[in-house]
Amino acid sequence: MTTPAHPAATGEVYRIDWLPGTDVLHGTCHCGAEHTAQDPVAMWEWMLGHPEDHHPPQGAGS
Repeated sequence: MTTPAHPAATGEVYRIDWLPGTDVLHGTCHCGAEHTAQDPVAMWEWMLGHPEDHHPPQGAGS
């Protein structure tokens, strides 16, 4: 198995933003589902647990 040269080469892009002035992280999964959490480990567990507990907006990819 080879590692992609660029993470986007897998087609799965995970985005986590920190909301300034808070301890809150806002994550967006490659499927379009969004989640907030204060614990970075909980955020990554949610991200990598796709599709469990993921509710993408209507019309978003799966």
